Amino acid sequence: MAGRLRRWLVGLVVIACAAGLLAAVGPASTGSGPWQERFITDAQGRALILYGLNTSAGAMTSADGMPWITQSDVGKENRELGTDFVRYLICWQQIEPEPGRFDQAYLARVAQRVSWYQQQGYHVLLDMQQNMYGSQFGGSGAPPWATDSGGLPVKAQQPWDLTYTQPGVVHAFDEFWGTRTDHPEYQQQYIAAWTKVAAYFAKNDAVIGYDLMGQPWGGSLQGPAFESGPLARFYQRAITAIRTVDSSHWLFVEPEAATTDWGLPGALPKLDDPRTGPARIGYAPQLYPEPLDSEGSYTGSNSFVTDRELASWEIQVERTAQRMDAPVLLGSWSANAPDPYAHLYIDKVQQLVDQMMIGEAYWSSDPGSGVVWDAKGAPTELTPVLGTAYPRAIAGQPVAFGYDKSTLDLNVQWTDLPGVTGTTDLYLPPTDFPNGGKITLNSSCTTKWNPTTHVLSVTVPKLPHGVHDLDVVPA
Repeated sequence: MAGRLRRWLVGLVVIACAAGLLAAVGPASTGSGPWQERFITDAQGRALILYGLNTSAGAMTSADGMPWITQSDVGKENRELGTDFVRYLICWQQIEPEPGRFDQAYLARVAQRVSWYQQQGYHVLLDMQQNMYGSQFGGSGAPPWATDSGGLPVKAQQPWDLTYTQPGVVHAFDEFWGTRTDHPEYQQQYIAAWTKVAAYFAKNDAVIGYDLMGQPWGGSLQGPAFESGPLARFYQRAITAIRTVDSSHWLFVEPEAATTDWGLPGALPKLDDPRTGPARIGYAPQLYPEPLDSEGSYTGSNSFVTDRELASWEIQVERTAQRMDAPVLLGSWSANAPDPYAHLYIDKVQQLVDQMMIGEAYWSSDPGSGVVWDAKGAPTELTPVLGTAYPRAIAGQPVAFGYDKSTLDLNVQWTDLPGVTGTTDLYLPPTDFPNGGKITLNSSCTTKWNPTTHVLSVTVPKLPHGVHDLDVVPA
């Protein structure tokens, strides 16, 4: 009861701050000013709108660090959801079980599973996940040899995330970030582990990038002081080190956990990418509005507060992305199950990411959550709600896109960019488009429909001026 009360007190502060932010900062950037919104791009220069799942929460605690999936499960995910992206969780403890000893067999097992996704045409983001710092505190991430609690107590709390505030956990994070100076080797070894991973996957075309740390937590140092200080310095060191072995893959950074998840401002500065050519650094915040993070239902006052936090989240994420000059990827979000209003929240978030023109990864692929798969791994009634229509790749600079589920109308607008080649690819779920799509376009085009993958590829001539405006409805 005390823990829940504390969460609600924090939630009230977040609500007040979010309301003040909405009144103070006005609407989010539209991309029409001097800053042009950036996008994750492929080898052809096309903007990629990544859509998929996190795989998988169970990998953080399994003995070998592997997710539950089999190769056939990857095919099932692709068929049922139309995903083309996965945020694949990896773990420092598995990579470096002892100081300086890097487990090549673990990396080989990861590579095998990456190949399963590659055969389905997926883009894979390797995410170095941490939860409660490490296994010494009942979580995952840091190996025991890189964990120093200072001999302070760590007592499991309810809700579980309050355990982050336990003295021993705070002490361990302080040692890692350098707030305490007893163990500078911890952070150095973490970066060395990332360098080993990047060298292993540098030539892997299925891997699109690396998420440098899942849900970083500042320990005793919180808020802007943490993000603009120890966290930013850590990211810059890691980026510089990884670029010595991999100059091509995207590198994603996350803000501090909790506050930015709820729509409060982030403070990460622009980070330098030493690679030759345009920077490939992305911003990957997570989204967990406080009422739903407390396992509330998306209805009544909860939906009102959640919608306010979503609006604030959009504003703050775009402001941080503009400051960093980085594309955005929503790294993790979820609906609650069982919640009879979960489908409304899923629709709401999908509308939001369309409005922001960003990709996303739902948490998670594990069966039994009641949202994606049931306990036996079969689709649930919410699976087709997640399986929405979206543009996978846009051959130019996106201007706007969105899918109206009430009219089954997918609209995509973009302008041409020099050097960009290839088709604009649209995923059309078979539940809504059983016979493919009927196109309306303000110019000529050629199309190719793949009834197996449910992807419609569109080739259009270059427009010297103006915007390609494409509508697709069921044929």
